[in-house]
Amino acid sequence: MKNLKYILFVGWCAFWLSPNGARAATWRVCADCPVAELQEAIERAAPCDTVRVEGGVWTPDTTVVIDKPLVLLGVNEPVIDGQGGKHELMRIAAHQVEVAGFTFRNMGVNFLEDVAALRAEEVREVYIHHNRFLNTFFAIYLAHVRGGEIAHNDIRGQAVEENNSGNAIHAWYCSDLWIHHNDLAGHRDGIYFEFVDHSRITDNYSHDQLRYGLHFMFSDDDVYYHNTFERNGAGVAVMFSRRIDMWQNRFLHNWGGASFGLLLKEIYDAEIRDNVFLKNTVGIFVEGSNRVTYTRNRFERNGWAVKMNGGCLDNAITHNAFLYNTFDLATQIDNESNTYDENYWSEYAGYDLDRDGFGDVPHRPVKLFAWVVQETPEAVVLLRSLFIDILNFSEKVSPVLTPATVEDRRPLMWPTT
Repeated sequence: MKNLKYILFVGWCAFWLSPNGARAATWRVCADCPVAELQEAIERAAPCDTVRVEGGVWTPDTTVVIDKPLVLLGVNEPVIDGQGGKHELMRIAAHQVEVAGFTFRNMGVNFLEDVAALRAEEVREVYIHHNRFLNTFFAIYLAHVRGGEIAHNDIRGQAVEENNSGNAIHAWYCSDLWIHHNDLAGHRDGIYFEFVDHSRITDNYSHDQLRYGLHFMFSDDDVYYHNTFERNGAGVAVMFSRRIDMWQNRFLHNWGGASFGLLLKEIYDAEIRDNVFLKNTVGIFVEGSNRVTYTRNRFERNGWAVKMNGGCLDNAITHNAFLYNTFDLATQIDNESNTYDENYWSEYAGYDLDRDGFGDVPHRPVKLFAWVVQETPEAVVLLRSLFIDILNFSEKVSPVLTPATVEDRRPLMWPTT
């Protein structure tokens, strides 16, 4: 169902903008129609009219520009083919524009500027939905857009190297966006936010990207949930941002020498809950992030579940499930402002004599061998040896190198997530 603001927009257009209160007109564009060119139909249409493009392949020599409030509707999947050219295929240059039902394909790489198949710039209330993007440089590019909905698009790139590839959905200096139910693959980043505030990213599938499935930079008061990030160079990177809530996402199979499910760098006042981290090199990598809560997340069969570097204060890790990870936690932070209580650890070997559901003996999740592997990665070949088991046990009994304050004082006996 369309967002309410667009339903209101259609009603407002039909009543207020149409000359003399007349109903908005519909313009048909096809090879045998009176109007056979897309740009001509846009120029002849009045504000709030509908331009209906009925099938066919269109190969415009220049960028198609929408400069008035319009509904641009593709029927039978018309194709706008760039034929490998370096110009943008379509630009939205007016408020309250809807584009749906098109296939955009075959753009060339432009090393001088970030050209996109579909760009919207300095506008409000755009609705881009149910389109396909095939072999485009940047697919959808939003700049200085306030109020936009990007939904149900299928975006497939052919990126090979980061330095000559673009992003599937790129947003710069925007606010109040809602990006949902898109299937994204084969780009540098699936979704890129820079200086984007008060926006939502929901129910997207971002996979097989060269770099990140989702990338935040300098963006505040955003939320993303119900997304899946799979087989990317790394799942999600959230950097230099405040008040970002991340819940009920799935971070799957993000493997590689520098790969992770979720990277947090210089993040403040965030909430991470009810997510699944499965088979990533690192589930969550954290650096310089304060006042972050991690609740009811499931870390299963990762290399490292959580790696926490310096500058992390006042964080709470609670009611999470750590299941069969090579290392559950790696950190050298030795302070009492971070808490790790009431989690389930599959490696916990304690007991519960009073049967209250919590272990009677605290659990120390940082292994000495985790510290050794961080310092000397080649040592991982010794992982399953008896010597390492003895080494970890001795450190647990009498901590010398691992942080003494990192312990779960009430470990759960059964997972709650």
